[in-house]
Amino acid sequence: MSAAIEGDTTTPPREATGDRNKEIRRVAAATFIGTTLEWYDFYLYAACAALVFGPLFFPGADPLAGQLGALATFAVGFVARPLGGAVAGHFGDRWGRKRMLVITLMVMGLSTVAVGVLPTYDSAGALAPILLVVLRILQGLAMGGEWGGAVSMAVEHAPPHRRAFYASAPMMGSPAGLILANVVLLGLVAATGESFTTWGWRLGFLSSIVLVALGFYIRRQVSESPLFDNHVAAEPERIPLVQIIRRHPGALIKTLVVAGVPGISTYMVLTYTLTYGTTVVDYSRQSLLVVGIAVCAVQLVLLPLAARIGDRSGTHRLVLVGTVLQGLAALLFFPLFDTGNFPLAVLASIVAVIPTVLSYAALPTVLSDQFPAKVRYTGISMAYQLGAIVGGGIAPIIATAIFAATGVSFLIGMYMAAANVIALAFAFLLRGRSARSTGTPVQHAVPVPDTA
Repeated sequence: MSAAIEGDTTTPPREATGDRNKEIRRVAAATFIGTTLEWYDFYLYAACAALVFGPLFFPGADPLAGQLGALATFAVGFVARPLGGAVAGHFGDRWGRKRMLVITLMVMGLSTVAVGVLPTYDSAGALAPILLVVLRILQGLAMGGEWGGAVSMAVEHAPPHRRAFYASAPMMGSPAGLILANVVLLGLVAATGESFTTWGWRLGFLSSIVLVALGFYIRRQVSESPLFDNHVAAEPERIPLVQIIRRHPGALIKTLVVAGVPGISTYMVLTYTLTYGTTVVDYSRQSLLVVGIAVCAVQLVLLPLAARIGDRSGTHRLVLVGTVLQGLAALLFFPLFDTGNFPLAVLASIVAVIPTVLSYAALPTVLSDQFPAKVRYTGISMAYQLGAIVGGGIAPIIATAIFAATGVSFLIGMYMAAANVIALAFAFLLRGRSARSTGTPVQHAVPVPDTA
């Protein structure tokens, strides 16, 4: 299929092959580095919510209540993400993708640095958790606006036959950010010892100011999406979110489920087990951080490979296979993890997360194809961020509640598997459905001979 669908005269003119390929790679690098920095900030908070925020900001006689309070602040960030996606999507579809990506990076970085200087409950009383929630909301708003813009830039710059491959660059930012966050935390635990839980954790947040400066410089260097400059900017939708709700409600519902469910496995392994593994199974904090690094290293390596497969065999098929495997792996996770054997815990975590790679490699193009370019930033942002609430945001809380009520970890695996059954049904409904079938053409970037 050509980059411009028949009848679409808005495709920007062809540029020199060498210049276009260079720009495509620059955009891929910028979206990868920028999302890595954003996810570093986001995961750093997630890990500290599981490890230290409970007693510092929610002290009390009941440790479970304090832990649930800390995890609730983690979930608040997910609730804020759709609002961030709507706001950034609105202006990104009207003003340009690049401008909003610079703004979201600054908001995320500065709010993260502010967490590093927050007073605790002992020194500020109820004001401490309130400020923590406010900063978490700002993080959620920034992250909500980040993903849709980065994916839009990558997809709209990419040649048609390499869309999944280049769009995997912003997806790789998530495991890369977690690896960076966990490496920093491991270093701080080793350097500060017992003081990590009192003040050592703050250094990870304060160091984010360096990453903000780096990310700002990198994102200022990339060019705007050629599709936006040559088509969308000329006649932007007045209120993109209204158009999504009016013209594409079915696509929004289906994509948010398909996009959200892989997050259940990811956050169960990378967030919930930091608490469950240390308090119930008696793994050390450091060993579980190492597990997180190993899992994300596997994701980082496999994502571009899976994306290449998607470009050849179809990204929709990749989503279907990934969803089936996620459900099966969920049933195996806790029986292996609960053995207390560290190598088996690593194996269980990798097996649980590998299937999500298939889904994540396909999601950027699958979601992008459901919405036309004029509302793409808004559409894919809302789908991904609303899905994040259904997936990662509430999954650790549901898991905590299930285990507190039953004491049976296998039931958590059953919940994970059931969610994937639902996602599979919605994934089948996406077969052959895209913005093209609704009568609105999907515009792609300029076709370029690929030399990569």
